[in-house]
Amino acid sequence: MRDLSTLPKAHLHLHFTGSMRLETLVDLAQSERSRLPSSFIDGDPLHVPADHRGWFRFQRAYDTARHLVRDEETMRRIVLEAALDDAAEGSRRLEIQVDPTSYAPFVGGITPALEIILDAAAQATVLSGTEVSVIVAASRIRHPLEARTLARLAARYAGQGPGTVVGFGLSNDERAGETASWGPAFRIARRAGLASLPHAGELLGPRHVRDVLGSLGPTRLGHGVRVSEDPSLLDAVVAAGISLEVCPASNVCLGVYRETSEVPLRTLLDHGAQVALGADDPLLFRTRLVDQYAIARSLGLDDEDLAELARGSIRASLAAPESKERWLGQVDAWLAAPCP
Repeated sequence: MRDLSTLPKAHLHLHFTGSMRLETLVDLAQSERSRLPSSFIDGDPLHVPADHRGWFRFQRAYDTARHLVRDEETMRRIVLEAALDDAAEGSRRLEIQVDPTSYAPFVGGITPALEIILDAAAQATVLSGTEVSVIVAASRIRHPLEARTLARLAARYAGQGPGTVVGFGLSNDERAGETASWGPAFRIARRAGLASLPHAGELLGPRHVRDVLGSLGPTRLGHGVRVSEDPSLLDAVVAAGISLEVCPASNVCLGVYRETSEVPLRTLLDHGAQVALGADDPLLFRTRLVDQYAIARSLGLDDEDLAELARGSIRASLAAPESKERWLGQVDAWLAAPCP
C-alpha cells in the first residue's frame, strides 16, 4: 500500500482553533496559569452523543481552547502550525475556516483579526509550501445580522490565492436558528465572488439539507454525509455539482455514527458525489487529515479509490485552475509509482 502522507491532496474542512496542536494549547494554558480539563490531556478523543447535551459538551471544550487565543502572536502560530502539519501530510492546499469575531476583542476588532489571519496565511504558504486560504464563517448561535457584517468584511478581502478569503461559511449547531435567516449574508458573499460553504447534513438529516440548498445555494456542504439517507436528494446534490466535505472521525466523535464502518463514504462515492475528506477539529478528535484517508482505506477503498478521493478534494478546492492541474498530475504520479 502506498504512503498516504505523500498522496497530494487538499484540505477543505479545518477550523482555526480546532486545528491547534495540543502542545500549543498546553503552552497557552501554562502562560495563562490556566488548568486544562483532563479531557484535553488524557490522550483520548472527545466522544459525545449527537444531541443538545453532547453538542454542549463539545462546544464547552472548544471554547476552553478558544478563550486562550488572546493575541496576534498566538493567532499567527496557529495558522503556521496548521500549514506545516498539512504540508507534512501531503496537503497542497488548506482552506482554513475562522470566525474572527471570537478573537476581535484582543486585537482591536474583527477587521484587524481577519487581517492578521490573512497575513499569517500568506506567510505560512511561503514557509510550508502549502497554499493557505481562508473561509470566513458566521455562527448559527449568533444573530443573523452579525453574519451580514462578516459577509461584508469577507467580501473586502475576496480572492483566490493564498492569504485571501475564498468562501463564506455557517458553522456551529445545525439545529440553531432558521436557515433562511442567513440567506442575506450569503447573498452578500456570493455577489463578491465568494463560495457558499455552510455546514449541513451531519447532526440533521435530508430535510435540513434541502433547507440549506434552497436558502444558501451551497458550493460545498460542510459534512453532508446524511444526504446518503435520501437517494433522490443525493442525486440532486451530485447533479448540482455540490461537493461534500466529509470528516469521518468527527462524525463518530460527535455521535452521528457509532463507528467509522458506519460512515456512508462508499454510498456517496457510488452515487458519483465529489468528496473531500477533512479533519474538522484535530485538537478535540485527535485525528488529522491522513487519518481520514486511513479510515477510507479501512472501509475497503484501494489506492486507485484513494487517489480519486484526493483528486476530488483538489477539484473541490477554490484554488486557481493551473494549481489544480499541477496537483492532479502529482496525484497521477503517486498512483503510477510502484508500491513499496
